[in-house]
This record gives sequence, C-alpha cells and structure tokens, in this order.
Amino acid sequence: MKIKVLGSSAGGGFPQWNCNCRNCDGVRRGTLKATRRTQSSIAISTNGDDWLLVNASPDLLTQIAAHPELQPARRARDSGIAAVLVMDAQIDHVTGLLMLRERDTPLPLYATDAVWQDLSSGFPVGPILSHYCGVEHRRIALDDAPLAVAPLPDVQIDALPLSSKAPPYSPHRNAPERGDNIGLMITDLKSGKRVFYAPGLGAIESHVLAAMREADLLLVDGTLWTGDEMIRLGLSKKSAADMGHLPQSGPGGMIEVLDSLGTGRSRKVLIHINNTNPILVEDGPERRVLTEHGIEVAYDGMNFEL
Repeated sequence: MKIKVLGSSAGGGFPQWNCNCRNCDGVRRGTLKATRRTQSSIAISTNGDDWLLVNASPDLLTQIAAHPELQPARRARDSGIAAVLVMDAQIDHVTGLLMLRERDTPLPLYATDAVWQDLSSGFPVGPILSHYCGVEHRRIALDDAPLAVAPLPDVQIDALPLSSKAPPYSPHRNAPERGDNIGLMITDLKSGKRVFYAPGLGAIESHVLAAMREADLLLVDGTLWTGDEMIRLGLSKKSAADMGHLPQSGPGGMIEVLDSLGTGRSRKVLIHINNTNPILVEDGPERRVLTEHGIEVAYDGMNFEL
C-alpha cells in the first residue's frame, strides 16, 4: 500500500495568502528555514496507477501537477484518481471536488450521511456536479462494518466518528451529528500494516486512542502548537479547542498523547499544520522538541509504503 501526502497544511496553505505572521512573512522573504505547503490531502494506491483521493483540497490542481501518477495519460482524457473519500464537509477538504467536473464518468464519492447532507445543501457540491460529470454517493455507514473501496483491492478502511462541529454553512452546525467528522483506520490486508489518519482531532476519545495504539503509521492533527496560538497572535478569537483541534504542547496535548503510545511501535507524523505553527520552522526549538519525542512533521510529497 502506497500513501502520498499531497498537501500537509491546514486551511489557507502556507504561506496563507493574506497572512503576515512571522512564519508566512519569513517564508516569503526567505528569512526562515521553512517549506511551502498546500492544503491537506492524501492519496492511497495498491498498484501505483489507481488512487483513492482522501479529501479534495482547493489546491488539488497544483497537487495533481506535482504528482504525475495522478495524471497517467493512458488515453485522451484520463486521471489516476479513481474515487474520492471526504472526511468532513469543510471548505479546505471538499472544494477540490469542483475541479474534477471534467470527468467523463460520474465521480465515486465516499462520505457519511452527515457530510453528504452538507454537500447536498449548505455547500451543494453534489447538485452542482450533477450538471457536469455527476456524483455517485457511496455511503460510509459508521456501523462498524469495514469499507471496501473499489480502487483499493486488499485494503480495508474503518471509519471512526470524531467529536467535532459541522461547517458554518451546515444545516446542523449547532446540532452536531455523528459522522460530521471521521478518522480512518486503513489496513493493508496482505501485510497487516495499519495507518490511522485524522487531520482534525479535537478530543482523544477511548475508541480513537485504541485505534492509535494499533497503528503502524499515525498521520494526526498537527494544526496548532498551543491552545491560544491564534488568540495570542491577534489572528482570531478562537482557541484550538473552539476550532476542533488538540494543540501539540501542554498537558493533554498531542505530544503527551503520542508519548503514551510508547516508542518503536509506530511512526508518528503530524499533518494539517496551520501557517502560524512554529513547528514549520525547521531549525526552531519546537521542531527540536518534536524530534526528541520521535515525532515527524509531514510535508507535501512525503511518501509511505506499508
């Protein structure tokens, strides 16, 4: 099983188009040792030709251009993207679906009922695409039944409901539904290796912690370093918790959670990194802390094979 990190940043990318925080200003000027990133998405394949796109970011066309495998050119119109799975209905995870409108067949789209409701109403990607390629909604049931995805033979996907809020445009924004946000346990049935993917984690519930303990590779929420990061920088009035993210540092933070899993069992990688997060500075003290704890920082183009 092959996994490609197409985008490793949180919403807005890095640098964010309108942000002049120390990180964004520094990467533009070349005064910080930091790498530009597009908005978070991964792709999964077993044969290297047919890929499941997990989350379709607004940067999808740039990501396709950076990864020739996603444009194999086997015929006049072609794509290596055989299907898409979306983990929530947030703008930075679904806007890229509109970029796939030129398909000559309906787009297979895996989503929970709650997410599909949002994509049929508050942010009506489904109805919009019905005027172009069309969409085949394939239901993620959340009933503990493993999900078999057509382009991934010998791969099992288990969806885990996570605590979160639906997007601001969702009809149930103020009444969260099971399935508004999910994590994925992705298992290669031949090797037995497992990947836990959760770019948005606001709370470590018991079923989430159990899944993390079983994984050989963890790709988890790396959005913010501290709970008050955005407030302290004067960029938002919302804390990490308000935004549905667990900060890395401090009591109960992601570093502490990952440390509790022990060493040597799994590879630990942070993804969905906000432009303000100091871990983006490659020679900074926060990055050194992560290294001391055996934690890596995802970057665009990072590859895994399990």
